Amino acid sequence: MTNFRCLALSILLGFSSVENVDSFTGISPIRNNGFSTLRMSTLPTTASEIVWTPSIKSGARDEILGPISKYCEDLKTVTRRKTRTVECGPIKFGSEHPIVRQTMATANTADVDATVDQIIRCADKGFDLVRITVQGRREANACLSIRENLFKKGYDIPLCADMHFQPKVALMVAEAVEKIRINPGNFADGTKDFDEHIYETEEEYAQERGYLVEGMIPLVEKCKELNRAMRIGTNHGSLSSRVLSFYGDTPRGMVESAIEFADICRSQDYHNFVFSMKASNPLVMVQAYRLLAAEQYRLGWDYPLHLGVTEAGEGEDGRMKSAIGIGTLLADGVGDTVRVSLTEDPEFEYEPCNRLAEIAESRLAAKNPEAAARQAATKPYDDTRDITTFARRQGTLPEQKEGENVDVRGYLHRDGSVLSAVTPEMLTKENIQYLYQELGCKTAVGMPFKDLATSDSILLRTPPPSSDTESRTAIRRLIEVSMGVIVPAEELEKDPIPNAVALMSLSDAIQKKGKLPNGAIRLAVSLDGTEEEETVLAIKELNPVTILLKPDASVSRLHSSRRLFEMFKKNDIKSTVIHHFTTDTDNSNELALQLGTNIGALLNDGNGDGILVEQIGNNAFSVDYLRKTSFSLLQGSRMRNTKTEFVSCPSCGRTLFDLQETTARIQNATGHLPGVTVAIMGCIVNGPGEMADADFGYVGTLPGKVDLYYGKEIVKKSIPNDDAVDALIDLIKEYDMWKDKETEEEEEPALVS
Repeated sequence: MTNFRCLALSILLGFSSVENVDSFTGISPIRNNGFSTLRMSTLPTTASEIVWTPSIKSGARDEILGPISKYCEDLKTVTRRKTRTVECGPIKFGSEHPIVRQTMATANTADVDATVDQIIRCADKGFDLVRITVQGRREANACLSIRENLFKKGYDIPLCADMHFQPKVALMVAEAVEKIRINPGNFADGTKDFDEHIYETEEEYAQERGYLVEGMIPLVEKCKELNRAMRIGTNHGSLSSRVLSFYGDTPRGMVESAIEFADICRSQDYHNFVFSMKASNPLVMVQAYRLLAAEQYRLGWDYPLHLGVTEAGEGEDGRMKSAIGIGTLLADGVGDTVRVSLTEDPEFEYEPCNRLAEIAESRLAAKNPEAAARQAATKPYDDTRDITTFARRQGTLPEQKEGENVDVRGYLHRDGSVLSAVTPEMLTKENIQYLYQELGCKTAVGMPFKDLATSDSILLRTPPPSSDTESRTAIRRLIEVSMGVIVPAEELEKDPIPNAVALMSLSDAIQKKGKLPNGAIRLAVSLDGTEEEETVLAIKELNPVTILLKPDASVSRLHSSRRLFEMFKKNDIKSTVIHHFTTDTDNSNELALQLGTNIGALLNDGNGDGILVEQIGNNAFSVDYLRKTSFSLLQGSRMRNTKTEFVSCPSCGRTLFDLQETTARIQNATGHLPGVTVAIMGCIVNGPGEMADADFGYVGTLPGKVDLYYGKEIVKKSIPNDDAVDALIDLIKEYDMWKDKETEEEEEPALVS
């Protein structure tokens, strides 16, 4: 085994290091009388001649190369993952170059003038690259005219052809564009089905590689000849039936599908390619990218990564979901090019795309001394996260104690809690009914009640005096409906509030031995990320109802938070942790990106039980807006569902209906169904697969016609567009997942009185 391991390592690594990879000319195993020898030969032309990456399922990869060791360059300091340079016309991808901003045209590619005009708008906006849809020969021919017209107008922005199902058309379009995106799930596999294919052995699975090689090698040769770039772009929603059957609908399946196609490229001494691992679920997307990066490290590969959350949607929700996925990876220095997929015109993708890249670049220790100082200030810790799987840390929820006259069990929620910051002015007689509404309460004759998306608790930094009986009554009513009221302990010591939660810093709580002010019912502690482990251990004895984690400005939020969660795991501290995020922005899109990038990165690690967003220096956003944004963060992080989840593709030249208008109609009709997921797909390319996590699917299949799905199954075909939304509602009702919209009760006379 030792000799075999050394031999395999020389095959896999000896020709794939940064220094030597370009001299690789193909390796052909020659078998004779049971013995294997190696010789350098002409490039492989068949699957049997290619040296494939050792199997992960059989354990051969671990045996030969050892276990996965890391997924990013440095776990404690933000450093770009080291990659080769991939050329794409006038731009370059890779760690030695700025993050590339890109988008995708939505115009019909066959309409040359419309496509050229849209690409020019994207280029003028600031994009570095534009992808265009190529369904067939007509669009491939149009690409020649598009490229020529852009050059004539003085635009050399590179174009990427988005290919599905059509290897021969890909060969044609390579003559016109600088980059080809191929999808391993359907480039050679054809239309995916969901029939069960059973492979008894690894050999049976490998036997079907022949047609992959047959379809890919001509394109690889063409790209190599013309110096075209390629993206091996795996989509969670369009894994081939073969991969689904062998690996399941998993991040591992996504990675292995991409590696297989990379093996073909490498066998032809072609290395001008990048990878992507897109999914509409940010948790799946992040795990797949981390897994691929980790595999590249142990294989000795250094190909750049294109980041994106597919079918993210629109508005703040789409930006939030993109930031949760893309921002998490960029925060660790992983990623070389970014596309934010929104159900909006492509020009509108630039601001979030550019901002995510700016945030990422501002965190790089090598470029930002302040960021480097914050990262260095984080105390040392061992990072034990397992990136091959996902598990969420579950904090202990409040338990009722005998003799308590209020229900504390609703102060936090098992699927993730939302806390709201409230000021005393909001509690006055004139404002309290508005505050109840902004906190998401239902009301009956002026009394608040919790609803599905009500804030679980509030933070009241400055409580009204006990002499203000109206405001104190409002507080009491909130507590009576199981809403926690968290107040600094020093304020409660001056003027107690019955059944409040006393907030102390951990050091103060230790000094006071957890003793509560008069009237307080529970303790909450705040941490700033600089605490020593010995101090943190006191949390077990203090047993706070929750921890508010707000890292000090002198340390990195990401790294100091990870350090604390490692301490919690090591010492079996199970208190709930609420991420306390302060902001001074007045821009809603910026808030979504900041929350997704800063807090989403930690929730993607499985660390955190909720969110508190507090405005500093201004009141640009209402309590209602911050509450809803907080719930969007939790839903985007696959924690707590409080509204319908929409998986909505960003539109492209394949789209068979007005996606923005249709999405708006569906959202208006079905947006009140928490726990229900509706996928809206402009065409069939990723439709069934991306709908794997959806309850219902709305898919364009023919011009003017829509198919409806329940899960992966088509249940209604060729419905006219004008009737399709009503048909979707009927389908949801048929499966007993519909409820009528609630109407607001007419309470205004009671409120005034």
